[in-house]
Amino acid sequence: MKTFRLGGVHPEENKLSAVNPVVTLEIPKRVMIPLGQNLGAPSKALVKKGDMVKTGQLIAKGEAFISANVHSSVSGKVFKIDQVTDTSGYKRDAVIIDVDGDEWEDSIDRSTTLKRDCNLKPAEIIEKLKEYGIVGLGGATFPSHVKLMIPEGKKADVLIINGVECEPYLTSDHELMLEKAEEIFVGTEILMKAVDVKKAVIGIENNKKDAIARFTEISKSYPGIEVQPLKVKYPQGGEKQLIEAITGRQVPSGALPISVGAIVQNVGTTFAVYEAVQKNKPLFERIVTVTGKEV
Repeated sequence: MKTFRLGGVHPEENKLSAVNPVVTLEIPKRVMIPLGQNLGAPSKALVKKGDMVKTGQLIAKGEAFISANVHSSVSGKVFKIDQVTDTSGYKRDAVIIDVDGDEWEDSIDRSTTLKRDCNLKPAEIIEKLKEYGIVGLGGATFPSHVKLMIPEGKKADVLIINGVECEPYLTSDHELMLEKAEEIFVGTEILMKAVDVKKAVIGIENNKKDAIARFTEISKSYPGIEVQPLKVKYPQGGEKQLIEAITGRQVPSGALPISVGAIVQNVGTTFAVYEAVQKNKPLFERIVTVTGKEV
């Protein structure tokens, strides 16, 4: 079974939530949505105090080259735009919304019906990911539309989908793969089309045997997409380690994956790509409940 060659450790696994399904939490009465939701520049607010917004509405524009649009994850009235302390401990600009009902943008397809066919051209796919604010969900939050813009003179020949989830406590990717497997495969096809590759490999560590079995069965209906079980080793979820584990290629120090013909996307990102392109659904960033006194 494959893995990367040098380094790596085997921390004790504490995947305590692995047996639990994904649940939808109750919508709080007030939320704050930070405008810095990506690895690049913060987005510029498009709404002001007193504005009514819908779920899925664009509320901040990513104007820099490396930035991402931000959409509201709730419907209601903008209470104010202010600085709040986010999970990093730093104050960031945020749109604070008092929730009222659950009214969604009409363009969003909220059905669970699988939509497989995608007739968009590569440039149209990338533009749609930009429009709907898709960023990398493996931890880096790098804007996906930028990552898919291959530099002149470079060529990708393999797309790698990261289903490793090697961190000893995390289980969200594992559960997503079990619940949204078909959607992830369609998202993979869309990404393959966007970067013009004929081969994709979904890497999954061997402690997720149920996900490997499910993905292997589904892959029979998706030519060009294969499933690669991997030895369990941290930090195999890192791009460079994963590329070596699957392809044997080593990304040079300071270089990007495209330098060895590879592009890597997380399974969560791939699902978000499916929802954006096939369902017109933006990426809803994290909701932080605001309780007690006003902020």
